[in-house]
Amino acid sequence: MEDKIAPNFKTELVDYSILPENKSGPYADNIEIDALIVGAGFAGIFMLKTLRDRGFKAVIFEAGNDSGGTWRWNCYPGAGVDSEVPEYEFSWPEVWKTWNWSSNYPTYQDLRAYFDHVDQIVGIKKDCAFNTVVVGAHFDVVSGKWTVCTQDGWKATAKYLILGTGFAARRYIPNWPGMDKFKGIIHHSSFWPDEKVEVKNKRCAVIGTGASGVQIVQAWGPEAGKVKLFQRTPNLAVPMRKKTFTVKEQEQKKHFYPELFRFRETSFAGFHYNWYEKNTFDDTPEERETFYEKVWGEGGFRYWVAVYKDNLFNAKANKKSYNFWAKKTRARIQDPRKRDLLAPLEMPHFFGVKRPCLEYDYYEQFNRPSVDLVNIKHNPIKEFTETGITLQDGTHHEFDVIAVATGFKAHFGLNISSDKILVMTQLGLQSINNTKLQEEWATGAKTYLGTTVSGYPNMFHIYEAHGPTLLSNGPTTVEYINAKPAAAESWKEKILQQTEMSLFPTTNSTYMGGNVPGKIYEPVCYAGGIPAYIREIRAALDTMKGFEIVTQEPPEGRGDARL
Repeated sequence: MEDKIAPNFKTELVDYSILPENKSGPYADNIEIDALIVGAGFAGIFMLKTLRDRGFKAVIFEAGNDSGGTWRWNCYPGAGVDSEVPEYEFSWPEVWKTWNWSSNYPTYQDLRAYFDHVDQIVGIKKDCAFNTVVVGAHFDVVSGKWTVCTQDGWKATAKYLILGTGFAARRYIPNWPGMDKFKGIIHHSSFWPDEKVEVKNKRCAVIGTGASGVQIVQAWGPEAGKVKLFQRTPNLAVPMRKKTFTVKEQEQKKHFYPELFRFRETSFAGFHYNWYEKNTFDDTPEERETFYEKVWGEGGFRYWVAVYKDNLFNAKANKKSYNFWAKKTRARIQDPRKRDLLAPLEMPHFFGVKRPCLEYDYYEQFNRPSVDLVNIKHNPIKEFTETGITLQDGTHHEFDVIAVATGFKAHFGLNISSDKILVMTQLGLQSINNTKLQEEWATGAKTYLGTTVSGYPNMFHIYEAHGPTLLSNGPTTVEYINAKPAAAESWKEKILQQTEMSLFPTTNSTYMGGNVPGKIYEPVCYAGGIPAYIREIRAALDTMKGFEIVTQEPPEGRGDARL
């Protein structure tokens, strides 16, 4: 979108680029290292320690002002994680043995403190360059190294380039006219300021029903003067079942942690639970109801990826899980109009093909007279004014504070309507064929194993396109490697085949790259689950099948090192 937003409404990572006063250590210009890692979240920090332990010299370039990745950016009201601990933490004994949580679902404050603890134990920040935004990178086939450029004009040289930028690193802000005219307070949820935004006795808007929208409503409902949620599609949220932890309780369970860390890599989605080993109609209606009640009561994402194993594949089975969800949720909402919008009897899409949110009292907030719901599915936002928001039919809503909770442009590809680049494609990556990744992926992503891209040797990406939520690092034992184009084509075909077997293609979602208007509609995730993905990676490492292995010295008579 055009830069016509009020000054307090930052929308670009480069807005946070700050030239360091002391250009030494990881901030040194023309630094030469073994591996440059982009991003200081879980993936980047995991890779930094892993490479260090193997004798490599590595540094992290991080656009934010501290470690923690999304948990330094996401500090909006109510922000927290939707995975339980110890699922959601590093498995390094020196870290977990010296750390305890206050609850099973940490808040962003908890996670910031956790990353500070990781730094104290492992020593992360000494090898991090913060407020450092990567804007260009190319690989030299003669030297076998990457040259990486930052927004501030300095460079680094590295044999390996590791992208720990995550699947959702570019904010999605619809191009609504007049956003620069609004005289109140306005922030995007992922660029929320650290200081508290006062909402007492204020008229507040929340635009969007993703995880951030749900969490902001839960935080503002009891506190704000009035809250209006602008909803296009209801979030089929499930109960979190949050509970507090004592230090004693955690210490007593820590002898199980090594086994729990191993177990999370054997389940489909990386949790401490897995699909129920029955199909939906293997049970009688009474047995099915009993089972749904059990999983519902246990909470978390169990009522998503620990129900019947055919739930994401069989449309009739999926309808049964939705009906149970609707029954339980509708019983919590008093107003009939709000009830039909928040939990309609007719499902808006198959249950679970859009990531549900975890909630604890989201639906009860709408029982407050001060909390309302505005349906914008068929009456969208037309424009912003000095005092609020006008809908397509001319209805005007006045506000003092607006939270734009429209989430991220997930994974990859160009937003054709605004020609804005996303995640990996916003880093200015140039291939050995002198093409740009943003141009190559304009019609869809192509990767091999969900970790490498043909034409970008020694570049590995984590938690990105065509891979599941699994931290993994590529081979590090050869001069350099480059994924073959045919291998990338074959991997993409596997992604398509897996997804076509499921219900995911029935709905526009982040899983199908369709959460932003104009984006390419195709699957962006490996849908076979983590155990299958591990087998794919291991098989490739054992044989190096699909990779072009290149020696650093060029063959006689050739000016480059490509085979």
